[in-house]
Amino acid sequence: MRRFHVTGNCVREKHYMVDTSEKIDTIITDYIQRGYYFTINQARQYGKTTTLYLLEERLRERYVILHLSFEAADEYFKSLPNLVEGLIMDISDALREQDVSSEMIDEWNQPVSDRFPMRELGRKISNLCRQCPKEIILMIDEVDKSSDNQIFLSFLSILREKYQKQLVGRDVTFQSVILAGVYDIKNLKLKLHPEDEGKNNSPWNIAADFLVDMSFSANEIASMLDMYEEDWHTGMDVRAISQMLYEYTSGYPYLVSRLCQLIDERVAGGWVCPDKKAAWSKQGVLEAVRTILKEPNTLFDDMLKHLYEYPKLSMMLKNILFQGRRYTFETDAPVIQLGVMFGFLKEQEQAVCVANRIFETKLYNFFLSEEESSLKELPEPEYGRNQFVAHGMLQMELVMRKFYEYFESVFAQADERFLEEDGRRVFLMFLRPIINGVGNYYIEAQTRDKTRTDVIVDYKGKQFVIEMKLWRGRQYNYDGKAQLAGYLEQYRLDRGYLLTFNFNKNKQTGIIESICDGKRILEVVV
Repeated sequence: MRRFHVTGNCVREKHYMVDTSEKIDTIITDYIQRGYYFTINQARQYGKTTTLYLLEERLRERYVILHLSFEAADEYFKSLPNLVEGLIMDISDALREQDVSSEMIDEWNQPVSDRFPMRELGRKISNLCRQCPKEIILMIDEVDKSSDNQIFLSFLSILREKYQKQLVGRDVTFQSVILAGVYDIKNLKLKLHPEDEGKNNSPWNIAADFLVDMSFSANEIASMLDMYEEDWHTGMDVRAISQMLYEYTSGYPYLVSRLCQLIDERVAGGWVCPDKKAAWSKQGVLEAVRTILKEPNTLFDDMLKHLYEYPKLSMMLKNILFQGRRYTFETDAPVIQLGVMFGFLKEQEQAVCVANRIFETKLYNFFLSEEESSLKELPEPEYGRNQFVAHGMLQMELVMRKFYEYFESVFAQADERFLEEDGRRVFLMFLRPIINGVGNYYIEAQTRDKTRTDVIVDYKGKQFVIEMKLWRGRQYNYDGKAQLAGYLEQYRLDRGYLLTFNFNKNKQTGIIESICDGKRILEVVV
């Protein structure tokens, strides 16, 4: 029986897989058949390795595929002879797997000169491509593992030189070269010597821009769930569940597969969902989201490591999340390049935003955990949590009323700057321990700006919408209620919550019940 898989390459016969045949077709027709050299730059666990294997599977009848990986090739980059010898061995193994004649393999395996190993490797490549009855494609996975040294650049230089000569009929070389990795080899910045300034040194400027979207669409996710449903017959609404998975992940391959794996293997049979039929539901997806946000995994570990490594990226994310600051999406800005390359950031309406809901909530949790130690007045994490749950359901009205009491007693004299920059952060730190372990929350990115933020709380399948706004006058406040009423209509809810931060000297704080466009709204003014 097939399973969902998140560690290593996916195999169709063993694992449930998204149907990416359209992407594979596009790569073949638009890149490989045109003889392009290109790099598949994607964040960690984004399906690069699986894509290479699917390409190899499709191309083997027409081409000879040299599929290599630099993942465990550290010793290759100690010297030029090491790299050349390692490549000769790996390519020789690949040739044997594809029934290339023994004469061609024997010639390929002939030793090279110690004086000019890279130049002789170039000759070997030309001879191999002339003699082979099929065109040859070179694929190298994990290519950026050793991309920070001159030896790697020498290898790229040979590929570039042969590519350019082939264009004018002076050489024969690979039909196509595909390099896969996280870092952008085409714009590689490195210091060859400590005294040099960082500069673009990569000879990979021959590479075509790779424009294929590697994320999964809701329809592609549905293709995987259709496969699962054929085996298990759970009766799930495949399209609805696929759309929900997409809304939380924005199609990030690892997150999609991991949520499905959690639903199948941990949520099903648990106290929330007793069987697979119950698990493949809205409540089951929310339970899987709650679980993935709590578990340790290499993707989140990598994210937090990069936040420590790149403080400017960390600060940008904080400003976006907590202050609603808008950054224009500019691909040449180094900090934005980093965020996109690591998979944290994306473009939305020409602005920078966090790549998906799960990353956003993980970042909120991380930053809030850091902040908790600096706010001595914050309640203990387990402060009165039981009082907010009755008959197993969160009492959001009580949460809002208690927050009012807490804020008035601790932060009533806070200045305007505090309210603008930290007010929403304090509310989230108050809310998080109350729902932690049972519910989830996320911020609706489309409504977040400097003056407005909508928090969506999912608790055992029930949703609550809390709009946080800064006071900008009575008309603005009324407009905010109307906006909230419209948002409640989208969620098919009758009750909403409005948290208003007012820094006027003569402000009137309190709790106000009102009705707007048929929706009941509890407003808390602090």
